[in-house]
Amino acid sequence: MNSPLPPFDFQRCLEACARGDRRALHALYEEEGARLLGVVRRIARDHATAEDILHDAFIRIWSGAASFDPARGSARGWIYSVTRHLALNYIRDSRREVVLDEGAFDSAQVPLPYASDMDLMADSAKVHRCLEQLEPSRKLCILHAYVDGCSHAEIAGLLNTPLGTVKAWIKRSLKALRECMG
Repeated sequence: MNSPLPPFDFQRCLEACARGDRRALHALYEEEGARLLGVVRRIARDHATAEDILHDAFIRIWSGAASFDPARGSARGWIYSVTRHLALNYIRDSRREVVLDEGAFDSAQVPLPYASDMDLMADSAKVHRCLEQLEPSRKLCILHAYVDGCSHAEIAGLLNTPLGTVKAWIKRSLKALRECMG
């Protein structure tokens, strides 16, 4: 008769992640990834968005594993909390986005953003300065996406980089550009 498997040790896994053990992160993903994706899908209501959020959650779990404090709760609870908070933040932030219909760009409805060519050139120079502050690989991602019109998958192929990494780089780079443009 087979004896049952011992329960998965989430705390030991987080401790290994904090030491830089990538196998521990993989084990964590194998153990809880599907259930975490289910939680995020219920919040985001979109599979592709849920996958992106889950990817970001595992990056945050990896980078923040050392901050887990067992005195404050269980390791599994911490993992779910990190993931759930990311999903809720995404939903909250996406509600702030303004969606314009196609007719909204009629000049009678929306004022022109630049009063003169000088304003446009000043903003263009600022964009270039901000782009130069990005790491080269992240700058390339932004340029391929917004200048060349490449999809995330195409960029991943061009840079020989995993798709999830490209998505994360673009997301973080856009945030950095927004802050720089401030």
